[in-house]
Amino acid sequence: MLPAVSRWVCDPCPVERSLALADALGVTTHTASILARRGLVDVDAARAFLAAADVHDPALMGGMGEACDLILRHVGEGSRVVVFGDYDVDGVCSTAIAIRALRAIGAQPAWRLPSRAEGYGLSEAVVRELAAEGAGLIVTVDCGVTAVAEVALASSLGVDVIVTDHHRPGATLPDCPVVHPAIGGYPFDSLCGAGVALKLSEALRGAAGLDPSTAGEDIDLAGLATLCDMVPLVGENRRIARTGMKELARTRKAGLRALMAVAALDPADVDERSAGFRLGPRINAAGRLARADAALELLLTEDRERADEIARELDGLNHDRRETEVRITREAEALCATQTSAAAIVVAGEGWHPGVVGIVASRLVERFRRPVVVIALDGDTGRGSGRSIEPYDLHAGIGSASERLIRFGGHRMAAGLEIHRDEIDGFRAALARHAGEALCPDDLQPVQEVHAVVPAGALGLDLAEELERLGPFGAGNPSPVLMVPAARIEHVTAMGEGREHARFTLSGGSARARGVAFRTSQSALADAGAAEHDVAVSLERNRWNGAVEPRVVLKTLSPTRAGTVIDVGGDAALHDTIATELACDPSAWWPEIPAAPLSPRPHSDRRGEGFAGIAGDLLTSGESVLVLVADVARRRAGLERMVAGMAADENLHVASWDAVGADPTLARASDHILALDPPPVAGGLTLLDLACADGAMAHVAWGAPEQEFALACWRERLALRPALIEIWRALDGAGELSGPRLEQALRGAGAYPRCGSHCGALVRVLCELGLAIWDTAGEVPRLVRGSSERTDLDRSSAYRAYSERLAVAERYLTTPQVTEVRKAG
Repeated sequence: MLPAVSRWVCDPCPVERSLALADALGVTTHTASILARRGLVDVDAARAFLAAADVHDPALMGGMGEACDLILRHVGEGSRVVVFGDYDVDGVCSTAIAIRALRAIGAQPAWRLPSRAEGYGLSEAVVRELAAEGAGLIVTVDCGVTAVAEVALASSLGVDVIVTDHHRPGATLPDCPVVHPAIGGYPFDSLCGAGVALKLSEALRGAAGLDPSTAGEDIDLAGLATLCDMVPLVGENRRIARTGMKELARTRKAGLRALMAVAALDPADVDERSAGFRLGPRINAAGRLARADAALELLLTEDRERADEIARELDGLNHDRRETEVRITREAEALCATQTSAAAIVVAGEGWHPGVVGIVASRLVERFRRPVVVIALDGDTGRGSGRSIEPYDLHAGIGSASERLIRFGGHRMAAGLEIHRDEIDGFRAALARHAGEALCPDDLQPVQEVHAVVPAGALGLDLAEELERLGPFGAGNPSPVLMVPAARIEHVTAMGEGREHARFTLSGGSARARGVAFRTSQSALADAGAAEHDVAVSLERNRWNGAVEPRVVLKTLSPTRAGTVIDVGGDAALHDTIATELACDPSAWWPEIPAAPLSPRPHSDRRGEGFAGIAGDLLTSGESVLVLVADVARRRAGLERMVAGMAADENLHVASWDAVGADPTLARASDHILALDPPPVAGGLTLLDLACADGAMAHVAWGAPEQEFALACWRERLALRPALIEIWRALDGAGELSGPRLEQALRGAGAYPRCGSHCGALVRVLCELGLAIWDTAGEVPRLVRGSSERTDLDRSSAYRAYSERLAVAERYLTTPQVTEVRKAG
């Protein structure tokens, strides 16, 4: 399927802010703009983000001291301590961390994980079961914060409970120690269940007289859970996830090593992507299709042979899970057909495995761009799982229809529920109504968020390595999406065993980058190559056969948006422009320019990067840009087609070098001056300093094609003989020219009309040779035929001056590269 979207959005980011961050942090402006767009405009905050070293005292978490005291009392009394968890990755990892912490202080804990059939969370049936088995203390992990009645029941049965959780609390907390990052003033409220368990482990070890830092031996489990549970990867979660991946790569846990082996994952290649897509699903598979106990045993065992056996079992379950997921997704998609006009979708089916409905819901959200709840029916009830889109709080939406539910829980982006079969229609209508009131039509359209606009020439290994410093990526810290505007998809070939993916070359200006498009066929992608698109990509380091290279991964395509560009140096009335040309010195490129202070800024030398990407980078800052060109008439249509759609209203201007040379103040209303074409003479770049005198920034973007374009323009402008012959013939036949006929003759019949100064040069030469008279005595100017005698054009000093101008331009513009740019840095 071709990954197309209707539009893309990019938050404004002032260039000055990006430059300041880039200078302070030693990164490119592309990376700095991504940081700024994520709210990290303060240098210290950005530096702390890159360091990913946030850590907080676990004692600051509400209920922590009370929980540790209660655990130590029960351990000291020899009570039976049971850890109760959940069946997903976070729940299994949380349980393993808690068990290992309890073992470290001398306890011999038992554990209990619910099955999918039993449902999420602590139930009264489980409480009675554990009490009957002699439990003195139940420690919940990744659940329990809403288990008010269940904790009360446990208390009545003589069983103490400690709740450790991270899900959204209800209006009333359980009457027991509650360890929760959002309760009690802990500095970071977004830990996952395993993150909370890790903090409990640290505090418990310290309270027992052990070294609290030994809790770090389980940060590999906490990091894996943090990445898989989709908690925001900011603050302390970044440290846990990043350090967790480093420790996972060198873990000595037999189960994790066995799991990497069956997933064909080299420990050296462990990162957030492989953890989330290769390890996490295999742990989840146990709880989805069977019981999570096997996954927990895998994480706790020290027996390598047993670890290998369990890992193979989980790998087989994961294969079955994928097949089940594909089948249910197809059936669910068919049921969505009648709901595509609703703001939320609810589907239910018989025979759907409750363990995979969450994954199916995610697939449907990707396709239909709506919050989706998928319910697996079993008799008179059903168990459902929902996923949301960023603008919508799914937990609140489900809560608005809670009277129709047996129970529910979750958070903004994901939630679970249990419902009676006969309530599904009412629930569907209530959720759609709530979503319809909360969402606007634009929220339901496929939109690509872009974090930086870059030229194709920037997509190299250096930037790929630099972007890795922003990781790990996931919820709250998405992998940067880079937009290459007005680019082309070329040289498309199929890849993959089933030929279901494609390779391509991304072309922008003169730059090229190799890329891949997953789940997109060769034929679908090849069709996009015929036109320019704004191409959204991610950039990563790809390791293959011992080599490391940059790899562009296609995210989405959207048609390049056209817009309007304003010519700030446009011609005045033709006769006024001719009068100006007749009065000036033809040996000088521009009229004498009054002295002005030079810009203190260096020129930003961005030659060879690709103009559309450079312009897009500047325009998406929200600031105004003036593009300097050799010829406005020839450049304007291309600017409007390729880059003007990225500009806010009236933020993109264009002017010729001639116009700015005559009046440098034309450029001073813009924040940025972007030289697309080179000037015609070596000293022309001093105009950038004069134009930037009020604080604008100058950027130089031309390459060899622009040099050739500029040279062709000046040759047409200054090689006057063909145009002089054309005008003389029109004048000789008519005797005089005025009004529209005069303008038609001077402007010419070519695809692009001659500019006013060009017309003035032609009139000047004809008048000097006596072949015409420029008469301005009447109401309208006239060009009157003079002598009809043949004459040598070189008799005109103006003609010789214009010819010398052309020779100067040809000498300058035929050099391999114009090199006198005053570079930044």
